[in-house]
Amino acid sequence: MKISEYFPIWEQLTPAQQQRLEQAARYSRAEKGAILHNGSADCLGLLLVCSGQLRGYILSSEGREITLYRLFERDMCLFSASCMLQSIQFDIQIQVEKDAEFWVIPPDVYKTLMEESAAVANYTNELMSTRFSEVMWLMEQVMWRSFDKRLADFLIQESVLEGTTHLEMTHEKIANHMGTAREVVTRMLRYFQQEGLVSLSRGAVDLVDLPALKQRSEA
Repeated sequence: MKISEYFPIWEQLTPAQQQRLEQAARYSRAEKGAILHNGSADCLGLLLVCSGQLRGYILSSEGREITLYRLFERDMCLFSASCMLQSIQFDIQIQVEKDAEFWVIPPDVYKTLMEESAAVANYTNELMSTRFSEVMWLMEQVMWRSFDKRLADFLIQESVLEGTTHLEMTHEKIANHMGTAREVVTRMLRYFQQEGLVSLSRGAVDLVDLPALKQRSEA
């Protein structure tokens, strides 16, 4: 597995830059549940995902989580190189959601590439803009959208992501993704069950009526 197969603008690098990146990047694997990056005190390097699934989230002082974005094959994570992004004033955690393989690019190497290559600098700025747009969209959802609509939409998106209507997710895990308390999730899921939208079992949620759930999310 070569980094050239996954680096998004490989062809726009010079041969010398390509060689430097190949020599510096480290291939790694991690199992589901592993924490790859733990806030601003940790400067792992940039993550370039080859397979699996990662999530970026923030953790409140009370220990409450909220998922900001997810990373899939060929996605790159800048926030795991926090020492390179000194303007970032909040701590982002990176966790493995599905067993993952990825390249780790040292921050000093990538920073040099940004300084040398307009293509790398432009790509980085676009990626940063995309991530902040995702975060701003999430904040708008949290602030202005009712929780029942957010939860319905979350369940639908998880179903699409997993390719099944049977979601093996605890109420605690859903709460962590959505930045709320487990009790709030449990209360709403029970209401959904009473309405015939879902069926609840230990550690799992089955989406019984997808059309009605979609209607709920769009109402």
